[in-house]
Amino acid sequence: MFHNPSASTYKHTNHSTNPSVEPFHRSLPDYAITPLIPLPHLAQELGLGHILLKDESSRLGLPAFKILGASWAIQVALTKKCSLPITATLHELGAAARKEGVELVTCTEGNWGRAVARMAKYLGVKAVIFVPDFMDEATQEKIGGEGATVVVVDGDYDFSIKKAKEEAEKGGMLVMDVSWEGYDEIPEVICPVHISTSLFMPWKLTYTQYVVQGYITMLTETDAQLKDMNIPPVTHAIAAVGVGSWAQAVTSHYKSSSLPQTATVITVEPDTAASLLTSLQAGKITPISTGHTICNGMNCGTTSTTAWEVLRKGVDVSVTVRDIDVHNDLQYLHKRGVRNGPCGAATMTALKRVCEDRKMKEALGLDETSVVVLFSTEGEREYVVPSGA
Repeated sequence: MFHNPSASTYKHTNHSTNPSVEPFHRSLPDYAITPLIPLPHLAQELGLGHILLKDESSRLGLPAFKILGASWAIQVALTKKCSLPITATLHELGAAARKEGVELVTCTEGNWGRAVARMAKYLGVKAVIFVPDFMDEATQEKIGGEGATVVVVDGDYDFSIKKAKEEAEKGGMLVMDVSWEGYDEIPEVICPVHISTSLFMPWKLTYTQYVVQGYITMLTETDAQLKDMNIPPVTHAIAAVGVGSWAQAVTSHYKSSSLPQTATVITVEPDTAASLLTSLQAGKITPISTGHTICNGMNCGTTSTTAWEVLRKGVDVSVTVRDIDVHNDLQYLHKRGVRNGPCGAATMTALKRVCEDRKMKEALGLDETSVVVLFSTEGEREYVVPSGA
């Protein structure tokens, strides 16, 4: 567990919201607001006011939240590439993208790749998805079932990034939710929509910051749902960490300078893939070699460069959890009708870990007035049950 006391006063001043994002998401097939589920028994057990779980087990027809970021980033990238307004329909954008011969390229540990493949399917363009060798065949088949070409690399997630970059250098459009030197946050170009932005920047670079903007839809939904339930605003937000873009969205939103009161942000990673915690302890991005975990979506060895500064300054506590504990908490949630996967249950495990540490619980102000939201980012899926369960 890593505690950053200075994060309690951090204010995020670069607004991540964009008023065009939610109308765009509402225009997509199968759009619906996902449930915010109260967990009163857990709140009572931990001595907290409210615990609620944002259930992303079915988002835009997919079993995870990733489509929120992937769809918006691809919409922005392709409308810029094809010189269309941001309000272009999928039909209009697909026709223009096919004319340009667009091929989407990415790598994934599962949900991100399937989300990119689904957008490619909507648009009628090709997609090539690189996956690490530890990915199970069932997940590969689900990605391929969207019409994408799945390429299994002989290595881990970081190696799949390398292969995706090589493929994009052949002319594909690289669509990633992680950034690195040379594939970083790119300032918006202000110009008439009829002027091709390829005159200003390499068009194959997609915009990692737009992935973060896409994720904000889940957070604004959550805030509105709490208001409708007559529950005060979020005081503690708990987010899973893979490469860091989702945690960046949570941190920037709940640490926004526009809020009357910011919230405490707690992040969670498997103890076998604690890239963010390792980096926070070192004070700089520190790549690591990861081990096996049932939390496949968090098995990432390097923190995104665009996420790093926000996470370094704004994350109050970084927690690691064991697979066996995540599995047990998953069973607890399943018995209560929440059919999520390990990455979603890990947020509950992290909250319990923090509450077990009395000094940390007190330092973070976790008490009977707290409103804690667990962001459960994936639906139920198969995995190998940890030994000892």
